[in-house]
Amino acid sequence: MEDSEYAPKFAPFIGMAGIASAMVFGCIGAAYGTAKSGIGIAGVGTFRPDLIMKCLIPVIMSGILAVYSLVISVLIAEDLAAPSSGTSYSLFAGFLHLGCGLSVGLTGLAAGYCIGIVGDSGVRAYMEQSRIFVGMVLILIFGEVLGLYGYENMLFQPTSSLTWHSLIVALLLNTKTRG
Repeated sequence: MEDSEYAPKFAPFIGMAGIASAMVFGCIGAAYGTAKSGIGIAGVGTFRPDLIMKCLIPVIMSGILAVYSLVISVLIAEDLAAPSSGTSYSLFAGFLHLGCGLSVGLTGLAAGYCIGIVGDSGVRAYMEQSRIFVGMVLILIFGEVLGLYGYENMLFQPTSSLTWHSLIVALLLNTKTRG
């Protein structure tokens, strides 16, 4: 790999920073949402153990945020090539991948924060009044969609592997079914 004005040797580092920021920020958001919701579930479980299974919804939704980050990291990593392969990785692609990683990671962080707070307060309120359940789930869905918006924003970037097929994966992951 030769160094040029448009493809310097440090360009893949910037792309890797996009992978790292997607995973780090997205997983921090997922961990916060899981921990904060788990505190509420532990409080509910001491008084109403029969409600624990219904109250696990915020924890599951927090875990999905980490999956969004993982999918984006894999898609970005597909565009990175080994230096010995003879292909060059441009500085434009590096900054594009950094922007994609930050977009998905920071929206995942915001969504995890939202899910954690709503999950904690929502399951405690559900313990007192069962009619709050539908409202809690709707607010959780709107909170998780924040993470999906960062994922969709990434799809409009002009790179080769970030395609509409990955949007279908995101929509399938975000589908809520009754069962």
